[in-house]
Amino acid sequence: MGSVPEQGPRPPHPSQARGEPLDRATPDRITVSGLTGHGHHGVYDVERERGQTFRVDAVLELDTAPAAAADDLTLTVNYAELSQQLHALLTGEPVDLIETLAQRLADACLAYQPVQAVEITVHKPDADLGVPADDVTVAIRRQQPGAGEEHR
Repeated sequence: MGSVPEQGPRPPHPSQARGEPLDRATPDRITVSGLTGHGHHGVYDVERERGQTFRVDAVLELDTAPAAAADDLTLTVNYAELSQQLHALLTGEPVDLIETLAQRLADACLAYQPVQAVEITVHKPDADLGVPADDVTVAIRRQQPGAGEEHR
């Protein structure tokens, strides 16, 4: 068997070699999808009494380069910790509207310093619409106050 030749460090990206920053038009993302819990949200008494399944997808926009360069969890979002917080909101204090729930979930994500923007989708698959349907969702996008519009 032949040996694998030893490789040295990778050469820098051409733009970095010229001292130019990499194109960051598209933000980095961390996604938690399908987070599921039994909640008692809704405007109807039966929703409050029995509760139902809710699912959440959260897409966080942030710069992961500092965390990657330092290999340091404290410079990014601990998605296990965040997931626990989102689940607690999902299964916690009931609200009438899933729009309100979505906003609370977004606020929890934006509380993490590196998060520049977040998109939250709340799924209410067991919503009683009086007709067959697979799911009802509310999706919102929120960003830090003063966050640049370059990511839009």
